[in-house]
Amino acid sequence: MDVIYTDNNATTKVADEVIQEMLPYFGEMYGNPSSMYTFGDKVGKKIKEARQRVAGLINADPEEIVFTSCGTESDNAAINAALTAFPDKKHIITSVVEHPAILNLCKYLEKKRGYKVTFVPVDKKGRLDMDTLYSSMSKDTAVISIMWANNETGMIFPVEEIAKKAGEKGILFHTDGVQATGKIPIDVKKAGIDMLSLSGHKIHAPKGVGVLYVKKGLKFSPFLIGGHQESGRRGGTENTVSIIGLGKACELARENLSQMNTHVKDLRDYLQNRLLEKIPSCSVNGELESRLPNTLSIGFDAVEGESILMLLDQEGICASSGSACTSGSLDPSHVLMAMDVPYKSAHGTIRFSLSHYNTKEEMDKIVNAMVPIIDRLRQMSPFWKDGKMI
Repeated sequence: MDVIYTDNNATTKVADEVIQEMLPYFGEMYGNPSSMYTFGDKVGKKIKEARQRVAGLINADPEEIVFTSCGTESDNAAINAALTAFPDKKHIITSVVEHPAILNLCKYLEKKRGYKVTFVPVDKKGRLDMDTLYSSMSKDTAVISIMWANNETGMIFPVEEIAKKAGEKGILFHTDGVQATGKIPIDVKKAGIDMLSLSGHKIHAPKGVGVLYVKKGLKFSPFLIGGHQESGRRGGTENTVSIIGLGKACELARENLSQMNTHVKDLRDYLQNRLLEKIPSCSVNGELESRLPNTLSIGFDAVEGESILMLLDQEGICASSGSACTSGSLDPSHVLMAMDVPYKSAHGTIRFSLSHYNTKEEMDKIVNAMVPIIDRLRQMSPFWKDGKMI
């Protein structure tokens, strides 16, 4: 059975071009990039090239790129660096719909280290309460961290506007750009942000490699203290092979960016419209316009998302009921709960997240599978009778 993969916000296929770029560095090119001799220096030059490729995707300078192990490390490094830079400031601003890498860190800092955290709410469309965000800014605020795009609904937040307001008040601004990178244009110089996180495995690079963009001139304290690697900003021997793969993936993402707003967006809209047409009592979560072009979060009344996923899996279809990092919970996601999505719909929400590898034929197969699946589950549901929710 061929697999239809529509969970690209969780992870992506490593592109064939990326694998080919990496292969020599698994074998004959095994030198340590920090070594002085030519054999190691050749690897070091390849890392330099990767740094340039990453910088090119987000319009940064190569020296502003710090390689990390993942998006979570990048997020943690950014927040901790900001707090170290302003030791007398004890206030953090973030949102209620952040990824657990930010949300749980902020909860820890609040509970264990005495920081005050403002968790900015969202409305029913997933839009930030900007009045609360701006009114929360104070002379005691060390950092504001707002994701560029939400991993579940695809909602895009106005980071440029927020970064400008933060800068005017002397507050550092960090954005978790893990989901946005490679899907929408990102220009860190134009946006005026101080730090940005991204993750390789969301853009067809390997798992286990990420990036933290750190604006030139920003006071930065390393999260991992050790050797001289990453210009002293992140100790430890570089994950050479994955960094090289990430560099190639960023180059490809830059080349394929236009496909996201044409091919991929068209597929997403086609899937969305057909599901809404064929299945009664279902609805799209979030703002329809201001969202990532590849993401569809859609709720089906009177059924459970986990049951839908199990039956889709039997058809060879991979999707998600929310974030891969919270999939162990049977409760509706914190994002949907924050949006006050009705429980009947939130509990039956599925996230389809596409890539340029998907096809229209696959979207038709998903719809053809979903129609009988939802009908079957509703026939067994105590909340469904005579073709409607009770």
